[in-house]
Amino acid sequence: MKYAIVVPDGLADFPLAELDGRTPIEVARVPHIHGVSQAGKLGTVVTIPAGLPPGSDVANLSLLGYDPRQYYSGRAPLEAASLGVELGEGDVAFRCNLVTASDGVMVDYSGGHIRTEEARVLIELLSRELASDDLSFHVGTGYRHLLLYRGTEPMEVETTPPHDIMGEPLEPHLPRGKGAKLLRQLMERSAELLADHEVNAVRRDLGENPATMIWLWGEGRRPQLPAFVGRFGVRAAVISAVDLVNGIGTLLGMERIRVPGATGYHDTDYGAKGRYAVGALERFDLVFVHVEAPDEASHDGSARLKVEALERIDHHVVGPVWEALKGYGEYRLLVVSDHYTSTSKRTHVARPTPFALCGKGIDPVRRLRFTEAEAETGELHIDQGHLLMGYFLGKQAT
Repeated sequence: MKYAIVVPDGLADFPLAELDGRTPIEVARVPHIHGVSQAGKLGTVVTIPAGLPPGSDVANLSLLGYDPRQYYSGRAPLEAASLGVELGEGDVAFRCNLVTASDGVMVDYSGGHIRTEEARVLIELLSRELASDDLSFHVGTGYRHLLLYRGTEPMEVETTPPHDIMGEPLEPHLPRGKGAKLLRQLMERSAELLADHEVNAVRRDLGENPATMIWLWGEGRRPQLPAFVGRFGVRAAVISAVDLVNGIGTLLGMERIRVPGATGYHDTDYGAKGRYAVGALERFDLVFVHVEAPDEASHDGSARLKVEALERIDHHVVGPVWEALKGYGEYRLLVVSDHYTSTSKRTHVARPTPFALCGKGIDPVRRLRFTEAEAETGELHIDQGHLLMGYFLGKQAT
């Protein structure tokens, strides 16, 4: 029995005026995704429990079969695992975005989607100038990096994701609580150090947004997660360009498969992701394929890019993976949006999100297209997202 899960991050959306009142998945040419729905069952799943933030961290924990109410301890510790950063018992990790701010307003949560080689130069500068025995910076991918706090002073802060405050003033959303003063000082000092850096000078010359400061958020301590194979009896691999998802997989004991050309953005190599997923099926029982591009398109406010990303995922990932699964005889395939990402609001929204699955033992009842509206009328509605994995595998978690 072979299993594959394809997660087009943030696929679910709301009707958009620029798409004549339709959602991106309703407009996109995605015959394979619709085919999964029509060959099996369609429904909705609650991946974000009440009271938790509607992010990919919480959502993907749910999709992998782990109740976020029990296991979630913050976003940054999950990314730390992907980067090989060890957290001690009292350590606190923070996501460290390179962002663009101007006149006290959040202009771009991604610093113009700064390239990793440019970002490395900036993060290494901040490390030389701001790191200490208590503080260390760690280079990630693109605009996504980490700050680790190992101090003894209390660190009990509340922070805000930068992609939730696009176009808004910074001040009301700066860190608050015990330890917030230190974080604010780091953010202010980073703005001074990066203001006239040559990397940003070149980016401005090219018409690209500069990385004007760091934004600290997603704080948390080391989680304790039981191994996936121990809970479900399935050997699994994860494919993603995002440290968050790779970190969850690492903590669960899943094999991380690195794909050349996978960027976590619109320019990712969709074909390579599909090929590597097909190859992974030869060695593993389950392959979890995460593609970030639709979510990034929503945060950019681009319906066109989101439609394009969905079409490429369908053609280069879902199609080839489904065809490969058929060659093994017995299989199951799940396509699921981890959460809603509103293109008009450019942020995540917590509400039941659509999924479709097909394969052995999943007999179709109604042949529905994979859309948000049709999913709400579908056969399956799972109100605790972490239970979807057991249903998909036909196994109870231990």
